[in-house]
Amino acid sequence: MKKILTFVLLAVACAAGASAQKFALVDMEYILKNYPQYEMANEQLNQLSQRWQREVEAKAAEAENLYKNYQSDMVFLTDDQKKAKEKEIMASEKAATELKYKYFGPEGELYQKRQTLMQPIQDEIYNAIKKISDEKGYQCIFDRASSANIVYASPRIDISNDVLDKLGYSK
Repeated sequence: MKKILTFVLLAVACAAGASAQKFALVDMEYILKNYPQYEMANEQLNQLSQRWQREVEAKAAEAENLYKNYQSDMVFLTDDQKKAKEKEIMASEKAATELKYKYFGPEGELYQKRQTLMQPIQDEIYNAIKKISDEKGYQCIFDRASSANIVYASPRIDISNDVLDKLGYSK
């Protein structure tokens, strides 16, 4: 009798622990594509990046022109003039490299601008997802766009449109 009672209590405890958990999916690519602030921020970053790229290319072209001029005039220059030209070329190449690093380096201005523009958008989307999770009782929400491990998921558990609704952009 004790064994049966222990077994029944264990079975009830396991059943209670294995209660159904609610999961959902979001597609961040879809949400971002339909979120106007993201598109505007992305366009602003692209324009800034292109402008900075042109600046870097102009600086590099300037160094290249200095080098070509040096090669064509090298036979007419004295040793001191050659050294001075070589220093000038190296300084110009270094300036182009530093400019590229300043704009596009790991902690460069493009990275900082991206953080400034994208962080509020990411926070807003995260807060919308969290509110939906709290309202509907989801224990876990997966991002379909970034997870290559999801082979199939029912469209019924995709809450991407709910997130857009919560953000004020219904589809």
